[in-house]
Amino acid sequence: MTESKPESNAEDPRHPRWVYGHGDEPDPRFTLANERTFLAWARTVLGLLAGAVALHSFQVPTVEWARNGLIAVLVLTAILCTILAMARWARVERAMRERRPLPAFTAGFVLAGALLLVGVLLGVSLVL
Repeated sequence: MTESKPESNAEDPRHPRWVYGHGDEPDPRFTLANERTFLAWARTVLGLLAGAVALHSFQVPTVEWARNGLIAVLVLTAILCTILAMARWARVERAMRERRPLPAFTAGFVLAGALLLVGVLLGVSLVL
């Protein structure tokens, strides 16, 4: 007995339609893995926001402009990571549906660069 995959359906009620309205339904394991990756990015965003709240609450570093700068970088990084995570989920899902190669992983480099900036700013502000 062979399993048949449902054909592509432009009338699929799921959103976003520019993702679900293309290609064939992929193996559910791959779709669920893509969702877990998105949720991992969501946890990262929550961690960035928690770090911003902690800096504000504990008033660390004591230099106000440095603290505000660090908080701004953390919040802006959280916003950017949210946007990149949503875009990556959609691009990967659509690539799987169309049986194309997966897109390049740029979000991790953006996050790494932002965290490097936060580390340098925090180190400099603690020395002041």
